[in-house]
Amino acid sequence: MSPLVLHENERLDDLMHKGRHIIQNTQEFCFSLDAVLLAHFPHLHHRQRVLDLGTGTGVIPLLIAEAAGHIDAVELNPVMADLARRNVELNGLTDKIAVQEGDYRAIGTLYARESFDWVLVNPPYRPVAEGQANQLRGVARARHEVTATLEDVVTAARYALRFGGRLAMVHLPERLAEIIEALHQHQMEIKRLQMVQPKAGRAPNMMLLEAVVGGAPGGLRVLPPLIVHEADGRYTAAIREIYGDEGDGGAAEKGKEG
Repeated sequence: MSPLVLHENERLDDLMHKGRHIIQNTQEFCFSLDAVLLAHFPHLHHRQRVLDLGTGTGVIPLLIAEAAGHIDAVELNPVMADLARRNVELNGLTDKIAVQEGDYRAIGTLYARESFDWVLVNPPYRPVAEGQANQLRGVARARHEVTATLEDVVTAARYALRFGGRLAMVHLPERLAEIIEALHQHQMEIKRLQMVQPKAGRAPNMMLLEAVVGGAPGGLRVLPPLIVHEADGRYTAAIREIYGDEGDGGAAEKGKEG
C-alpha cells in the first residue's frame, strides 16, 4: 500500500472489501450503493478485459479487481480521475487497473474499437431539462445527463465491446423502455434484468441490467427483485452478503436517487 496523503476536503473510507480503502472528496460525488450493486452484478472471468465508463473515485475497479483480467477506467472530471489513480496506487493495484482522464463521448481517441469483453457503467440517471444545465452543481450534476446522455453511454459501450461482449449498467426503472430501444439501435439486447427495491412492497428505484452485443432479441432473464432494507431500516441478508463479512457498507452514501 502506498503512503497515504490526504488533501483538503478528503477523507479515507474503509471499502470493506479485501482490506482496501478509498479516498473520497466531500466536495465531489461520493460513491453510493448503486456502484456497489453494479460491481457485484456481472459474472466476470479472470481473463477478461473490462472498461469502467465514468469511474469516479474508482470504486468499481477496486471491487472487481480479482474477478477480471485487466480493468481500464475513464473519468472526465480531473479531480475524480486523480482520486481514482491515487486509490489504485493506495491499494497496490497499478498492475491490474489503469485510470485515464478523458471524455468517453470521444472514446475513439482513448481506446481501440471492440477491444473489451465487458463495459460497466453507472451513468447519470436523469435527462437535463431545457435551461437546467447551468443551474446544476456538484452532486446534482452527477445525477443528470450534463456530460453524457444515455445515447452517449450506449454509443461508447458499443464502440468498446467486441461482438458477444457484455454491458452491465445500473439505471432507473422508469427509463427501461428507452434503454431497450437505445441498446437495440446499437446491436445490443438485454439478457438479464434485476429490479432493486428500497424495501419489500415498495416500487423499485433502481435496476441492474446486462446486455449482449449481437444478442438475438428475446430470451430475457428477469431475476427476483433485490430488497435493500428490512422494515426496521437494517440491510437485508442479500445486501449484507454483497458487502461480505467485512462490513455493512458504511462508506457508501445514499444512491443518486437517495
